[in-house]
Amino acid sequence: MPAPSLGFDQDEYEKRTTLLQAYMARTDVAAALFTTEAELRYFTGFRTLFWQSPTRPWFLFIPQNGKPIAVIPEIGAALMRQTWIDDIRTWSAPTPTDDGISLLVELMAPLAQTRKKLGLLKGHETFLRMPLGDYERLIDLLAGLEVCDITPQIRAQRMVKSSSEIEKIAHICTIASDSFAAMGRLAFVDQGFDDTFRAFRKECLTQGADDVPYLVGGADQDGYIDVISPPSRRPLQKGDIVMLDTGATFDGYFCDFDRNFAMGKADDHSKLAYDVLWRATQAGLNAAVPGARACDLFHAMQKVITTLDNAGGDVGRLGHGLGMQLTEWPSHCAWDKTELQEGMVLTLEPSLSYGAGKIMVHEENIVIENGGARLLSRRAAPELPIL
Repeated sequence: MPAPSLGFDQDEYEKRTTLLQAYMARTDVAAALFTTEAELRYFTGFRTLFWQSPTRPWFLFIPQNGKPIAVIPEIGAALMRQTWIDDIRTWSAPTPTDDGISLLVELMAPLAQTRKKLGLLKGHETFLRMPLGDYERLIDLLAGLEVCDITPQIRAQRMVKSSSEIEKIAHICTIASDSFAAMGRLAFVDQGFDDTFRAFRKECLTQGADDVPYLVGGADQDGYIDVISPPSRRPLQKGDIVMLDTGATFDGYFCDFDRNFAMGKADDHSKLAYDVLWRATQAGLNAAVPGARACDLFHAMQKVITTLDNAGGDVGRLGHGLGMQLTEWPSHCAWDKTELQEGMVLTLEPSLSYGAGKIMVHEENIVIENGGARLLSRRAAPELPIL
């Protein structure tokens, strides 16, 4: 399958901006200010690994009318010019005494003088990517500005993916699925678990992934007890249950799903746990239709899980949104009433406890369509695979 084209046409960024500006007009928000990687990339197409460095802040200002304005370190100017943004204001960074603050004050002073509203991300799953001291100084210098929360609007926009976004996520899901299908030659008894990780990561890159920034898992006799730690050097043994969970990327979009395997043989408890989770995932798939709520998916999967695990696990949620970030809104929890819409990309991630303190997790990636859920990951085998 050929890889999708990189980036997006300019009209996609224009539509995203127009949608936000329509909301701003309805709610009398004069402008929005963003400081985080996902939002800068969402509205501009500016994509760089330079975000890994905490040294420099980056800002995007979107007025109620007109094109976004980038306020960024000079080192990023050449790359930003390749986007659709033409108003790019820069400073020589790092400058701890004035890392873009004077440029922001100059830009937003007219709003403060007329006591306008500025939209910022203040809600769950957001953060302020600039020094808190700089933020406090900025607000002091812009006395009169009313800061309001636009998290609900940004969340609503980003939850529903365009066809081009879905194509990219589907592509990286195919790459990861093909890589998991190769586990029979990648993992073997006496191989260090850390080498299993390396082999899988190499396979994903060979298959066409841009990167594998997230890879976690577990491996132990008759089941694992942890799913978020780095791999140990412990050699795989016959009777181990092995799980790898990958967040590989293509053109800045993630997949996020796992697979479970048994090395040489599988105990009955693990086989049963796998069967329950496979059926719980199927229940989630059946429930994932437009108009259903995230909590409905939780309850559908939880009902199956409790046939083996009365406590129903305690990981907090059974799946989430997926896209430019490994985890996005919504969360499949009992409290999340988010209504599913066509174009949402989600994970189904039931988990349970069994045996003597063992756990098992299963995960698939789906997109919500008119007729229900379509798998983006290749569905796991209905029985625990034995390598």
